[in-house]
Amino acid sequence: MSDNGELVVGVIGGLGPEATLDFFGKVLVHSKAKKDQDHIHLIIENNPKTPNRNDAIAGKGISPGPALAGMAAALDRAGADFIVMACNTAHAFENAIRAATPKPFISLIDEVVDEVRGSYPDTKRVGLLAAQGCLDAGIYHTAFAKQGVEVLNPGEKSQARFMELLYRIKSGERGADIRRAMQELGEELIAAGAEILIAGCTEVPLVLTSGENTKPLVDSTDVLAQRCVKYARRIKPLPV
Repeated sequence: MSDNGELVVGVIGGLGPEATLDFFGKVLVHSKAKKDQDHIHLIIENNPKTPNRNDAIAGKGISPGPALAGMAAALDRAGADFIVMACNTAHAFENAIRAATPKPFISLIDEVVDEVRGSYPDTKRVGLLAAQGCLDAGIYHTAFAKQGVEVLNPGEKSQARFMELLYRIKSGERGADIRRAMQELGEELIAAGAEILIAGCTEVPLVLTSGENTKPLVDSTDVLAQRCVKYARRIKPLPV
């Protein structure tokens, strides 16, 4: 806990590094600080060496669970009061994180679902822009199903296109063609009946923001950043 009574946030990051940087930047924006000391205390464990979560979910690679658990334990030892993870797909392994520390783990998935139910309460269908592993693990599908909301995925070819764009973004590309292609994938989901879009991969907001499609986009990174500030400042109680 910080000297002023605020909670210290532990961040499992590096999945990928630029997405973690985007998360940190959005925390700074939502902090609305007037001076350095007004910002919340974050401890970021940025480990891009974590095994590929998409390969692990597909049964083609080793589990990132132990690495994620190790990061959570390290954040606990460093003084984090609660832990978050700036990656959607890796939430398929959240049980390993919860088992590694008694500190609360705040699920990005649950926070996004809560945001949708609060800001768009009449929504019945959401379009999910997410990595293949996230889709295969069904983490958003399961969470939204509990709220009676259907999750729409891109078709097979469109999802393959998404994965191609994802790895280009991870390699540092930000060209207009990538932005346009991501926007088009969103429009395909809207045409299929999605009332809102979910940026269910933290690389998506690096090239696509709300207002670029004909329906709203919920930025999972931004949701988590806003909630972290509120939890750290005790404006909102930590989820049980």
